[in-house]
Amino acid sequence: MKTKDFADLLKSIEEARDIRRGRRKPSRIITFNPVEVKSIRKRLHVSQTQFAHLIGVSAATLRNWEQGRTYPEGAARVLLKIAAHRPDAVLEALRS
Repeated sequence: MKTKDFADLLKSIEEARDIRRGRRKPSRIITFNPVEVKSIRKRLHVSQTQFAHLIGVSAATLRNWEQGRTYPEGAARVLLKIAAHRPDAVLEALRS
């Protein structure tokens, strides 16, 4: 890894740490409404257990998302966003 790339990576980590500690505001905040998770699942016509298995999370995690106790992060959020726009593509990709 080049020195500049490593320095940029360290800077990003420090920024993330400051945001997490409340010393700095994030450049953007992405929210995910719990009702959306449930509606995405219903559009795919699958149960909570089936949907959780499809996207690689536990059924308890999915229930927590749908009830607003916790929120999807990272790759799960991206997958849910794709599923919201192209449920057919997600089903096809995940079932193969």
